[in-house]
Amino acid sequence: MATISMPKKDKAAEPEVTKATQSRPPLARFRLQVDRQTKSTFASLDEARTAAKAIKKAFPVVQVSIYDAEQSAQASLD
Repeated sequence: MATISMPKKDKAAEPEVTKATQSRPPLARFRLQVDRQTKSTFASLDEARTAAKAIKKAFPVVQVSIYDAEQSAQASLD
């Protein structure tokens, strides 16, 4: 059986991953969750409700909720 010789990887060519590139953006108070996964955050409840209603209108099957991080509770969509 023949073997194939592959060129070795150049370590200098690989991008270096730092903590700064891996950090997450700061989360705002109201978190829009679709099927229990946080998709975006909003500073005001009205903005979060508007986005939630648009998603629910476009995709009526998915579960859409708004989580209030300061009060540790679900906010109502109405």
